[in-house]
Amino acid sequence: MLSHLSIKNFKGWKDTGDIELAPITVLFGSNSSGKSSIGQFLVMLKQTVQQSDRKTVLMLSGDKASVNLGTPSDIFHNHDMQEKIKFEYDWSLDKKSDFGIGKNRRRYNRVKFKADIQVNDPEIQYLEVGRFAYELFEDTRQRLAVGMKKLDEGLGSRNYELFSEIEELKRTKGRAWKLTEPMKYYGFPDAALAYYQDSDFLQDLNLHQENLFSKFYYLGPLRSKSSRIYSWAGTNPDSVGDDGIYTIQAILSAKHEGRKLRFPHTNYIPFEAVIGNALQKMELIENYKINRIENRQDYEVKVKIKGTSEYVSLPDVGFGVSQVLPVIVQLFYAPSGSIIFIEQPEIHLHPKAQTLLADVLIDAINMRENSKDRKIQVIIETHSEYLLRRLQMRISDKTIKTEEMKAYFANNCANRSKLEELQVDTYGNILNWPEGFFGDMEKDMYTQAMNAMDRRIKERDMQHNE
Repeated sequence: MLSHLSIKNFKGWKDTGDIELAPITVLFGSNSSGKSSIGQFLVMLKQTVQQSDRKTVLMLSGDKASVNLGTPSDIFHNHDMQEKIKFEYDWSLDKKSDFGIGKNRRRYNRVKFKADIQVNDPEIQYLEVGRFAYELFEDTRQRLAVGMKKLDEGLGSRNYELFSEIEELKRTKGRAWKLTEPMKYYGFPDAALAYYQDSDFLQDLNLHQENLFSKFYYLGPLRSKSSRIYSWAGTNPDSVGDDGIYTIQAILSAKHEGRKLRFPHTNYIPFEAVIGNALQKMELIENYKINRIENRQDYEVKVKIKGTSEYVSLPDVGFGVSQVLPVIVQLFYAPSGSIIFIEQPEIHLHPKAQTLLADVLIDAINMRENSKDRKIQVIIETHSEYLLRRLQMRISDKTIKTEEMKAYFANNCANRSKLEELQVDTYGNILNWPEGFFGDMEKDMYTQAMNAMDRRIKERDMQHNE
């Protein structure tokens, strides 16, 4: 689970400041305020880790890219490629790891990663790593800092050196050569292990980074349309897909594997029933079923909506059901320890369903699987006041703790985005509502009432004069 994130000189962000992340983190803001860019930054790192070219520092676009960010010039704040994109984030490991330098062995269970990305040649916009570092902690005690930085040898140079703090990594005798460029934005090259003594653990740091993003999942705001027929040949999709295209296949896969989940102190229920319960909780359907078409690897989804006795095909019900179904499935399908970033989960939902969606988010972080807490983290980019209001209420009734939810408001000020954390007390009150956060509903209601009263007085006077 990510606990902190900060980004500088990326798209609309000169500096996000320190973003503290919780099991549920909600990003609000006006249009073009930069709130989506925060999540897309993490998606960019994920697609970089996944792609095969070890020398591509950041994967900005491509056929397999989840987000298309254009050219290097497009991702620098104000297109200023003289600046450096700087970022850092930290996360906890599932279990303690260790490293040994000389006679000393040290353990760590938390990792902080920092990196500077720069343009080597503005003409061709070649991205390179200026510096990266891993800081290793055992709880709150720092055990080591180790990383790579580029040598200042002129425009064409691509040589680096390794550095370490607290514990010193020593050169292997006879290995005085300079290091070549890192692997992607985060990785120690194989040569580092050969050039330095006791450096095998550097490969572990590469793997920690890759393991972190192997459980990062993204669901975009434009979900695929529902279909009357879905094909499934027994595969197990990693997720519902960036646009939810594998939603039904994910349900079938989980059912085939016999996956079950439960709330604390309750019995386990099958995965497909978990999804049905969530849809019922949001008052969108009464029931659903997935039927296999005889002698084929094709399936049809049938839904029964409130007030009817017949099941109908998924495309024949309201668009909101098919758009929120990928959201619900992804929340419960993701494996333990996952980070899920969803843009506009409330899209095409009426206000009450948006409110109840917040309860489904809470269910997702509280459910258990295989006798363990799932420990998933959900980052939401949304415009929904109703969703936020329900989260506030759930803090007030102690369904969730204050520290389990973080909310931020993004605004665009003088061509740069500004992020403000919403201070939520233990009763669910927001102590620092930004001006114009969701418009001014109270003022509109008051004005409406005054206008209505003024009109009634005038209409009564006109009738009296007649």
